[in-house]
Amino acid sequence: MKTAIVVFDIDGVIRDVGGSYRRAIADTVEHFTGGASRPTLTDIDYLKSEGIWNNDWEASQELVYRYFEAQGQARTGISLNYQHLIDFFQSRYRGPDPEQWTGYIGSEPLLCTPNYFKNLTENQMLWGFFSGAMRDEALYVLQGKLNLGIPVLRAMEDVPGKPDPTGLFEVIAELETEENQQTPVLYVGDTVADLYTVTKAKQQQPERFWIGVGVLPPHIQQADLERRQTYQQNLEKAGATIVLNQLEELTPAKIKDLIS
Repeated sequence: MKTAIVVFDIDGVIRDVGGSYRRAIADTVEHFTGGASRPTLTDIDYLKSEGIWNNDWEASQELVYRYFEAQGQARTGISLNYQHLIDFFQSRYRGPDPEQWTGYIGSEPLLCTPNYFKNLTENQMLWGFFSGAMRDEALYVLQGKLNLGIPVLRAMEDVPGKPDPTGLFEVIAELETEENQQTPVLYVGDTVADLYTVTKAKQQQPERFWIGVGVLPPHIQQADLERRQTYQQNLEKAGATIVLNQLEELTPAKIKDLIS
């Protein structure tokens, strides 16, 4: 019998995206507002604290809309081609040549090591990933940098976006075996949308033991105390049972304490 199933978000948990995805959001908003607005990491955090902007293309679009609305323009009158916005974002994140990937993605620091997952396996814990990233961008880190083989993964193309828990349910179903049904599940994420996902999963499958684990992303760890506390409180309000500074604090011993 396995003791727990641990499902991970990727961005802000497995890799630091402060200088990649979030930088691409800022670039995109700046570009589509004609250089008039460039959101800070705090601005982006504030938007994501609403819990519905897990998709960074949609977050970029929303920040563009909100800038022009603040200038007195009606949203319906704003000319913004969503596909052009996606293409620009990807040109920054992946790079101008989609085959070479010379963009911001190449400089994302890892937030854990392969041994972390080996340790979970050795302690009879199953693990997988549910991410809002595109599948090949998620595999870039899971396979390309962490050498995790063929991980159980649900990504942007596979399921509805968070906080819809469909992807979480599908990862669990793929990991579970007949003898491991109703194993306690931990979902580990760094945003309000991640923790709302656990809350919705509890509502839809109350018979299972669910634990939401919040992780403070690197740019929040480097922020002042008030901002760190506010970010942590937002995660707790959204459904986090515990909030950690980094993923590797979630040791097998800590997991066993949480499910006991």
